[in-house]
Amino acid sequence: MARSRLFSPTMTKFQLILLVSVFLMLVGNQQFFSNITKVYPLDWSTAPFIASIAVVFTAALVLLLSLVCFGRSTRPILILLLMLSSFAAYFMDSYNVVIDADMLNNVVHTNVDEAGDLFSWRLVAYVVLMGILPSLFVLRVRIEPVPFKKELLSSAKMFGGSLALAAVLIVSLGNYYASFFREHKILRYYANPTFYIYSTIKFAGRYVETAPRAFASIGDDAHIPPEDQDRELVIMVVGETARADHFSLNGYKRDTNPFLEKEENLVNFSNFWSCGTSTQVSVPCMFSELDRDHYSEEKADSTSNALDVLAKSGANVLWLDNNSSSKGVADRVEYHSYKSSDTNPECSGEECRDTGMLTGLDDYIRNHPKGDIFIVLHQMGNHGPAYYKRYPKEFERYTPVCKTSQLEECSQEEIINAYDNAILYTDYFLDQVIDVLKRYTPQFETAMFYLSDHGESLGEYDVYLHGLPYMIAPDEQKHVPAVMWFGSSYDSVNIDKLRQHKDDRLSQDNVFHTILGMLEVRTDVYKPKLDILSSSLAPEDWQEKSASNAQPKE
Repeated sequence: MARSRLFSPTMTKFQLILLVSVFLMLVGNQQFFSNITKVYPLDWSTAPFIASIAVVFTAALVLLLSLVCFGRSTRPILILLLMLSSFAAYFMDSYNVVIDADMLNNVVHTNVDEAGDLFSWRLVAYVVLMGILPSLFVLRVRIEPVPFKKELLSSAKMFGGSLALAAVLIVSLGNYYASFFREHKILRYYANPTFYIYSTIKFAGRYVETAPRAFASIGDDAHIPPEDQDRELVIMVVGETARADHFSLNGYKRDTNPFLEKEENLVNFSNFWSCGTSTQVSVPCMFSELDRDHYSEEKADSTSNALDVLAKSGANVLWLDNNSSSKGVADRVEYHSYKSSDTNPECSGEECRDTGMLTGLDDYIRNHPKGDIFIVLHQMGNHGPAYYKRYPKEFERYTPVCKTSQLEECSQEEIINAYDNAILYTDYFLDQVIDVLKRYTPQFETAMFYLSDHGESLGEYDVYLHGLPYMIAPDEQKHVPAVMWFGSSYDSVNIDKLRQHKDDRLSQDNVFHTILGMLEVRTDVYKPKLDILSSSLAPEDWQEKSASNAQPKE
C-alpha cells in the first residue's frame, strides 16, 4: 500500500497545474532567460525583476490552464503541453529559433527527409527528460475528485489569483516592465510554452473561414506581342538557404564562385532581399503579384501566379523539384519531383543531387518545338542543418567540416566550412545550367535567373538556421544572392547598362514582373517599373514596352 501511494501521489487539480507550470518555466526556458539576461544583465538590481518574470509567466500559464482544464480533460491537456514544450525547448535552445505562426507553418509542410536532418540524440534526451518522464508522473497522479460546482469555483479562484499576482508584480516593478513590453517585445517570443500556444491559435485562425476563398484569375490577357518572333528559353533556378555574403561575386573572402566568375554575360545583383525567411513564405511570394507588405499565404494560394500567366501567354512551363515541393506555385503547370532515384539518376543513399534535374531537359526542349519555354529548377542547395550532405565529396574544399545536424556541437568554423562547400556545389550546378543553355543559344534567346529563397544564420548572435519573424530576423536570413546570365542571342537586354544597376536595392517583389519581362509577355498585370530588365532599356524603349501592354496578338 505504501509503495502504491508513493508512486501514485494524490493532488488537487490546482496543485498539479501549478506543479506542471513551474516545471515548464524552470526547465523549459533556458533560451528565454538567456535572452533576457543579455538585455538585463543579472545583478542585485535586476535580480528581482528577472525572478518576477518567471512568476508572471508561470501565472499566465496557470491562468490559461485554469480556463481549459476541466474534469477528465486535465490530464491529456497537461501531457500534450509537456510533450510539445519539450520539442519547443530543444529547437529554441539548440538553434535560438522562435516558434511563431510562420514557423508552425514550416513544421506542417516539412517532409520526412527534412525532419530526419533535424533528428539527434539530444532531441531524444529533451523529449524523454522534459516530455515523457513528467508525463508519466502526470499519469500516475491521483487527482482528487470534486463536484463540478466546486471545481468551477476553484478554477475561478485560480484564475483570479494568478491574474492578481501577475498584476501586483508588474505594477511594483513598473519601470522594468514598461521597457520589457514596449522596447523588448522580441523577448516574449522565447517564452515556452505561452508564446507557441499564442502562435498556434494565430496559425489555426488563418484557416478558419466562413466560406472558401474564390480563385482570382489574373493575367487572362497575357500574350506575346506580334513583333516578337524569337523563341525564349529561360531557366530559373530557385536556390535554397544561400546567403549573399558567402558568394565571392559579392566580395566574400573565399572563392566560392569559381565557375560563375568566368562567365562573360553574367550580371550579379549584390543588394537583393527576400520576401520571407522560410521557403514556405519566400517561394510563393516571389512568384506572386503581391509584394511583401501585402502578401499572405491565403491570397497567394487563391490567385494566379507568374507561372499561370506565362502558361496563358502560350509558353511551355515546367517545374522540376529537388526540394520539398513548389509550395503550391506549380499546382497548375507540369511538375516533376527529383527527390527519388526513380526520377533522379544522381542519388546516393537518401541524398539526390541538384544536377540530376538537368538529365531530362534536352528531351523536354526537343518535345516542345513551338512556343517559349520557361523551366524552374528548385534546388536542395544549402538546406540545413546537415550542410555536409548537400555536396559530393569532391567539393569538400574547406575543412574541417561539421558532420552533424547538432550545430551547437561544432565550431563556427566547421559549420561555415560545410556551408561554403555547399555554395561551391551550387556554383558548379549553375555553371552546368548555363552549359545547357549555351547549346540552345542559336535556336533560342537563352537566359538564366538564379535567386535564393532566403538566407541562413550560421551562429551569428547565437542564432542558427532561418525562419525568425521578418522584423527581427538578421540580414543573414534576408540578404540573398541573385544572378542573371544571358546567351549571345538574347538581344533584348543591354548587359552593360544592366550592370550599372547591379547594386540597386532589389527584392523578390521584382520577380513576378521580371519573369514576364524575360519572356516578353504583355498583360495588364505586368508593371515594367518592377521589371529588373527595364533598367537596361533606353527611355524610348521603356515607353514602347509599357505601351505594348494589353495589345493582344491578332
